[in-house]
Amino acid sequence: MVTVNLAQAKARLSELLDKVEDGEKVVITRHGRPVATLSALAAPKQPVKSLAAFRARMPRLRRPSAALLREARDEGR
Repeated sequence: MVTVNLAQAKARLSELLDKVEDGEKVVITRHGRPVATLSALAAPKQPVKSLAAFRARMPRLRRPSAALLREARDEGR
């Protein structure tokens, strides 16, 4: 883990981001107190390849969605 003050972080941001990409954590301090942590993001989820595949994974509703919407609307009266 690397600890730098705010002025150093501003001056060396590109270098610090390289370290974060390599898996290291960076703590930024202000007046000797930690105020922020730079860390790598988790890998993004893979997008759905097709809408049909996505819909096939969804649970089936017991009733048509139009009936559910009407019921929800009527309960709001």
